[in-house]
Amino acid sequence: MKAIQYSEHGEADVMQYVDLPDPTAGHGQILVKLEAASVTPFDWKLRAGYLKSHFTLPMPNVPGRDGAGTVIAIGKNIRDFRVGDRVAVMAGVFAQGGYAEMIAVDAENAVQIPDNLSTVEAAALTNAGLSAWIALRTAEVKMGDAVLVHSGAGAVGGLLVQLCQHLGADVTATCRSTNRDYALSLGANRVVAYDQEDFSEVLHNQDVVFDLMGGEVHDKSYKVLKAGGHLVWLVADPITDRSHEYGVKVTRAVVTDDRSALRGMMELAGAGILKPQVARTMPLSQAAEAHRLMENGAITRGRLVLTM
Repeated sequence: MKAIQYSEHGEADVMQYVDLPDPTAGHGQILVKLEAASVTPFDWKLRAGYLKSHFTLPMPNVPGRDGAGTVIAIGKNIRDFRVGDRVAVMAGVFAQGGYAEMIAVDAENAVQIPDNLSTVEAAALTNAGLSAWIALRTAEVKMGDAVLVHSGAGAVGGLLVQLCQHLGADVTATCRSTNRDYALSLGANRVVAYDQEDFSEVLHNQDVVFDLMGGEVHDKSYKVLKAGGHLVWLVADPITDRSHEYGVKVTRAVVTDDRSALRGMMELAGAGILKPQVARTMPLSQAAEAHRLMENGAITRGRLVLTM
């Protein structure tokens, strides 16, 4: 099979388009012929070595945290899937990733793709959907809550906007001004364009803030929360917890592979409640260029997806 692989941390060019032996489905596993895999910020940060203090990767490494395709073989003791099923899969950090034409995964790390979703849409929804679902579950958003979603046009932020709107929250999103209409189309009640105004000067009394940025954005977010509000953050730039100073709750949303969360997101998308956001597709052979686009901030709407 064709795959992307790197043997050392470094710039995007360390990734090579190579031939690797086809994997096989072991006990409790399914073998999937992949058609798509998303490119996440985690992928390029891991490749660049920014996360070496947290993760020691086996080398050589096939990157990618997810994928979507068709089951072509099943191992022993498989009841949930059959050959021919379309599935989305979660790939562990220390196992083979999704930047490949095939992947063998434990059946518990796969879910069926709804009939009305394309395989590319399913890939765009998988890792981003996990992050959004777990962040939402952490925040416990309820009807009528005033909610601020940072990076509201991005892959995770765009899904959070849709989820919070579905729950009946009053949703504000931050994004660049060129993405204002896009964020509104996802269900935001209002948008604060960060390249035109400072959200911390125009917003107040928010029940929940979803921080997908860290750093200065995190620090300013305390000002817009009401007393007793909840600031939920995902790993990004470093933060300083100032919850006691402001009388609010601060929680990190710990994103792990969670089949129930992924199934929930797929069901919502299958019902037409969520729309997966595909920023762009590129062939697997252009993975290095895809990483460069991500690193340079060129992808600001939805998820970039590699296709096989």
